[in-house]
Amino acid sequence: MSSPLLQIDNLSVRLGARTLLHDLSLSLGPGRILGLVGESGSGKSMTALSVPGLLPEGALRTGRVLLDGRDLAALDERALTAVRGRDVGMIFQEPMTALNPLLGIGEQVAEAVRLHRRVSRRDALGVARAALDRVGLPAARFGLDRHPHELSGGQRQRVAIAMAIALRPRLLIADEPTTALDVTTQAQILDLLRELVREEGCGLLLVTHDLAVVAELADEVAVLQSGRLVEQGAVAAVLGAPQAACTQALVRDSSIRVRPPRPQDAVATPLLEARGIVREYRQGGAWFGRAQRLRAVDEASLSVHVGENVGLVGESGCGKSTLLRALLGLEAPQAGEVWVRGERFAGTARQQQRLRRQIQIVFQDPYGSFDPRWRVEQLVSEPFHLLERPPTPTERRARVEAMLARVGLAPADADRHAHEFSGGQRQRIAIARALITEPAIVVLDEALSALDVTIRGQILALLAQLSDDLGVCYLFVSHDMSVVRAITDRVYVMAQGRLVESGPTAEVFAAPRHAVTRALIDATPDLARALAQRAQESATATTLA
Repeated sequence: MSSPLLQIDNLSVRLGARTLLHDLSLSLGPGRILGLVGESGSGKSMTALSVPGLLPEGALRTGRVLLDGRDLAALDERALTAVRGRDVGMIFQEPMTALNPLLGIGEQVAEAVRLHRRVSRRDALGVARAALDRVGLPAARFGLDRHPHELSGGQRQRVAIAMAIALRPRLLIADEPTTALDVTTQAQILDLLRELVREEGCGLLLVTHDLAVVAELADEVAVLQSGRLVEQGAVAAVLGAPQAACTQALVRDSSIRVRPPRPQDAVATPLLEARGIVREYRQGGAWFGRAQRLRAVDEASLSVHVGENVGLVGESGCGKSTLLRALLGLEAPQAGEVWVRGERFAGTARQQQRLRRQIQIVFQDPYGSFDPRWRVEQLVSEPFHLLERPPTPTERRARVEAMLARVGLAPADADRHAHEFSGGQRQRIAIARALITEPAIVVLDEALSALDVTIRGQILALLAQLSDDLGVCYLFVSHDMSVVRAITDRVYVMAQGRLVESGPTAEVFAAPRHAVTRALIDATPDLARALAQRAQESATATTLA
């Protein structure tokens, strides 16, 4: 066997009085993929950042981090700077924050080349062009002067990968590289990473909370809990027959229990109804040439009835978010109407305010939707301005505490700030804020995509319980087909601005009629399916041997 490309020996990281990693030991060979999994806060990202020395200020690292036998932990900052990008490529979770919004994508990829090689700007751009072509962004459609905001999420992630591979590093580190992507784009990115490892012979350290992705992509998996390694080995062995209680819990939580469909009254007036929504945007034509009209939503009609949860799915750029803004009254459509509880969502400001109380939203990133200066009481009670008679301070406090208790938080949490909570707890605060005005319907816009499988399972159970207890209905806007399948009664599928398929969720998943629906379902990672495929491949290899 070849010697390890990456060897981590007894790695510990301390930050102040806290120990974040405890005597961690891992190895990764060339041409191999190691999946690093665990709950939020388990130390996955800290382990990945420890390799190139990107730890928080004040963190103390002990142990060895060997790359091709060279101890990176013993290098000073100047030597590590030479290693980053050249020998170790890093792909971060959110490419929009990792990319410079003021520079074209060619300049950003070329920057990494010029930092490590004495080449002209022209030659560096040539390397950048080759890297962008390599990741599926050809020159004919993606010029070097394109900016990040002109690209979709999947395209931006490809730029981030191009930056990481431009100098053909020996080791790639990908920290949740597909979390915010739709399932078809995720499948393309995973195929690209697999292809890079196979053709370049590099090693890939994949940090993710998605066990299905690990089962489909990785050769080996390491499970972390509270900064400690609890289990490591071949993917089929660890995930197929987990030994540690932590691993067993992760595998169990990865399989979402499908909620049985509930009887519906299709005759009753819908809580929310969109009728023939059209939303267009103007593109170009500001100075030269004729402006073009982009129809983002094209004659879209949907409804949510009393007692049901509805899903809205589709690839990135299909028009889901634009339709959602029209449903929420945040953008006026050029054609069509939105009705809430049998009333048109238009008219006077007073009427809109009364109807807006009936429909609330939980965003993908609750922290980004919170004012960091406000305490939880202010955050949760913010929608009270929609009421005709806002509660008194005493009533407000009592209602906030009651709602916090209902979503699984302590009443005393009302006096804390959002940064003092974990991601799952912040999502509970966002749900409390959405429910505080007792709305008829709550829209969840990718509200679970950034959560690990354990927290996701807890939030799904909470949402199901709240739906039963309060009678609230949900509109799930998501690219996570497993979540949509588990909790919705009906589903709409969107493609290129049109709703191309709809029906009871179980029927649509069992027998999809449209090609887009089939592609979304087929591209969804499935842990059981991936493990079964690995078992079949192993049996075939044994027979041939």
